[in-house]
Parts: sequence; structure tokens; C-alpha cells
Amino acid sequence: MLRSLLVAFKRPAIRWSRDRSLVCLAIFFSLGAAQEWAGAQDPIEADILLVGGDLHIGDGSPMHVGDLAIQGDRIVAVGDFKVASSKLTIDCKGLVVCPGFIDLHNHSDDEIVEPHTRAAMNYIMQGCTTMVTGNCGSGPIDVAGYYRWIDDHGAGTNIMHLLPQGSLRREVMGSDRREATEEELAEMLELAKQAMLDGAWGMSTGLIYVPSSYANTEELIEIARVVGKHGGIYASHIRNEGTGLLDAIDEALEIGRRASVPVHVSHFKSSGKDSWGLVRTAVEKIKQERDQGQIITADQYPYTASSTSLQATLIPAWARAGGRKKMLERMAPESPTSKRIIDAIKRKLEITDNGHRIQIASCAKHPEWAGRRLDEIAAEENVSTLELVHRIQRDGGAAIVNHSINEQDVRFVMQQDWVATASDGSAKVPNHTVPHPRNYGTFPRKIGYYALRQNALELQLAIRSSTNLPAKILGIDDRGMLAAGNFADVVVFDSAEFLDQATFEKPHQYGKGLTYVFVNGRSVVYEGQPTGVLAGRALRKGRESKAD
Repeated sequence: MLRSLLVAFKRPAIRWSRDRSLVCLAIFFSLGAAQEWAGAQDPIEADILLVGGDLHIGDGSPMHVGDLAIQGDRIVAVGDFKVASSKLTIDCKGLVVCPGFIDLHNHSDDEIVEPHTRAAMNYIMQGCTTMVTGNCGSGPIDVAGYYRWIDDHGAGTNIMHLLPQGSLRREVMGSDRREATEEELAEMLELAKQAMLDGAWGMSTGLIYVPSSYANTEELIEIARVVGKHGGIYASHIRNEGTGLLDAIDEALEIGRRASVPVHVSHFKSSGKDSWGLVRTAVEKIKQERDQGQIITADQYPYTASSTSLQATLIPAWARAGGRKKMLERMAPESPTSKRIIDAIKRKLEITDNGHRIQIASCAKHPEWAGRRLDEIAAEENVSTLELVHRIQRDGGAAIVNHSINEQDVRFVMQQDWVATASDGSAKVPNHTVPHPRNYGTFPRKIGYYALRQNALELQLAIRSSTNLPAKILGIDDRGMLAAGNFADVVVFDSAEFLDQATFEKPHQYGKGLTYVFVNGRSVVYEGQPTGVLAGRALRKGRESKAD
């Protein structure tokens, strides 16, 4: 800090300025920086000292070798400094030392309050130290109560929460497919204000899901205005990620402009063979808006498959209004809407190769189908794929993995400097299900596979997309960077070994090469093994600062 201030002070505009106030201000800051610099030269008292690591501070700058000291829950020194004493010294020579990974898009709302999953071990073992919940319009709207539970019971990672617009709408007006009345909208606005005051970091939408999708653009703008006034972001699972991608991006941009709120596009992609490549046009559209000053960012999971429910993938949102019973009534052969729904399902099956691209993740009535493709199950059951879809829906539905994304699109999107890494997964423990491997492998895949082995982007940029970029998107300034005064969320890994192991066939596998993880200065992974410590905290917007 001192060096940069002294350089600025020596510039002619300041050195020879006749404006006494400007000169005095420069001297004031220089003296303050000198005191800070002098203090930094005093020997450091550390609880934990990481020595000789390849430091990636998180902002995309090149690596440099140095030390890092932790005292309590904070980083107290980074780089070259003197040490008075250290309770624990760890040799990090040849290992990468970087900020803890921040998962912008996570669905652990329920799991983080459940005893068997609140450790979020599948994320800790990726190097993830902070997760953002409340995504895709779903999750608790009682932000204060949700945070309070985490305070009382602990969590494996830090938790930041978004107000979920779909759950908000359901709370006020159920799952009806209609416009909100003035009274209902007023109630939603008041609940949104309270959520922001309680520390929500923004609002999310899930505009392919019921009832989030039933809100029109005007309703979303009104709620987003409240969010924007309190410094939050608008994070959206947009209305269409297929052939309607560009129109959906336009809606998100309009909401951002008219509500004066930063826009964040969740799991940015073009999904389905008939839309491959369209995401490149969407990138150009977003770049144009960014060049004109609009704040818009996105996140991405580094895989060629998505994951959600079978009904959200194949059945139109209008047909799902009112819940499963109403949906099944509309699908019944005697219903006047049956043919319309069947035609929509057929179109979706056509672009998924008759269901071969759709893999069952879990199915309550048929757990043995987990990991298998729709067309293969249909052939075994001697029914059409369409009939199999009907049967699954009648039996309670299924979670699926949809192999619908182009590999070259994935690589192109991750190279955009405004696209962060995020998993779109949730805390899990190994069981009989076959979920998307992103739950276990997102961050080691992005860094270990795409950056270190495929050279799709530089290592420091892959780390930035997982650390400082998501921190900046959220507006948090004391995490996501290795800097003195920041919270000690720190990851250490072996770059020669760091790699995901989870596959679409065997997803319940931790990655390899992770050596140490610290959350708020506490060791949660030591020499590659989890410690079981619940070191995470509820992070409230407006209450997280270096002055705490």
C-alpha cells in the first residue's frame, strides 16, 4: 500500500499542486500507510503458518512463492514477512495456496440444516469454503431464521443466502398460474425488504419452475427494485436455456436496467442439440450491455450435462400448475390438454435422442433405474419412451441428468472473464442414487482438468473464477482473496494431483490432490483427510466487514 501511495504522491499533479487540501490528504494517507508498513515489519505471531507455497492471491495475477500467516479467523500476513512464533507450521513448498472456493450456485438449503449433511463434506473435499443457497427461486424465505439455525448448529462451509422468488410467491399466493393482485404484490415486496434487512445477498428466480415461472416481467422488476435498493443482486435461472435463450437473456437485462440491480445469469449455457452454439451469440449480447455499463455476470458448471427433475425437463410449466395431481389430470387421455402435453414431450424426447441423453439420477419407486438412460429402460420394460415418462410421473417422478450441452460451448463460456465457477449441486453423502458428478467434482474439474491438463484457461484465471470473481459478484470484500485482514478461508492443493474423480456412472467420489483446507482459520482438511470440524458461519449481507 505504501509503495503505491508514494508513487502516486510523486506524480506532478500531486507533487506540484497548489491545492493544499489535496497535498495534505496525500500526506495523511502516506503517513497512515507508513505506519501500516512499519507494523507489517514487526514479527508476526501466528497460529498457523503456511511456508513456501505457490501463492495465488485470487485476483488472476501470476503466482509468486511466499508464506501465509493465520491468527484466529483472519489472515495476518501474506508474502515475505518475519515470524515471532507459530503454533503450527506447514511446509507448502511446491503446493498451490489460494483462497477458499466460493460456490455461487448451490442447492443445499435443506441439506445444510440436516445433521447427516450439514458438514457438506462433498464440498469441503473440493476446497469449497463458502456456498450460496436460495438459488433457482427455491429455498427458505425466513432469512433470519435460516441464518440463526446455522449460527446455533454450525455448518461445514460458510453460507450466504439469496431470497428465492418462487418460494416467496408460493408463500403469498400458492402455485396458481395468474398475475399477482396489488395486495399480493405489496406483501411480496414487504417480505423481500425484510429478507434483505435480515442479510440476504440478493434474489434468485427459477423461471422454468412452478410457481416462479408464473411471475411476469413486471412483477419481477418490482421485487428486484427492492433487492437493488438494499445492494443485492438479481440471480436468475432464466426462462429458456434452449432455442429461446436470447429472449430470456433480454428479459434478464431488462429487469436489471429497470430495477437498477446487478444481473447474474445462473448456469449459463445453451441446452439441447438444436441450440448448440447459441450461447456464443448470447455472450456477444451480454458483452455489448457490459460495455455500456450494465452490471451483468454469470456462472457455469464445467460439464456437458445439466440436472433437474424429469417433469421440469420434459413437461411445459403451464401443465405443472397446481401441483402433481393437476398435472396428471391434464395428461390423462380424456383431458383436452393431453395432446398438447404429449406433443411437447415428444419434441423434447426427439432432441434428446429418444431419451438416450436423459439419465435417471434417482427414482423413488424404481431405485434400480438410477444411472440408466430412458431409452434403455423403456426397451427393457417393452414400452415406448413416451409411455415410460408417463409411468414415472404417475409413480412420483424422478431426478435426472440431461446430457444436453456442447463441449466446445462449455470451453468457450469458461473463458469469459465475467463467468464464475459454480456447481448447481448440493451437500450429499454416498448412497444408492446416481446424481450429477458436479456435486463432488466441480472445482477440481475446472482447475485440475480444464486449466492444468487441458489448458483451456490459465491456472490463475481458473482460480480467480472460483474465488475473487464470485466474491466481487456478491459484493463481499473480505473473502475470496489472500490478503491481510481477510477471513482465513484458504485452500492448499498439489497441482500435479488435483483432479476430479466423480463420473456420471460413479459420482460419489471425492477428488484427489487436496491437501489442506481452512475455514475461518480452522482446519477442516488436514493432510488430505477431513477433520469433521464445522467451521462455517452464516454470512449476512451488511454485517460482514474487516471492522467486525
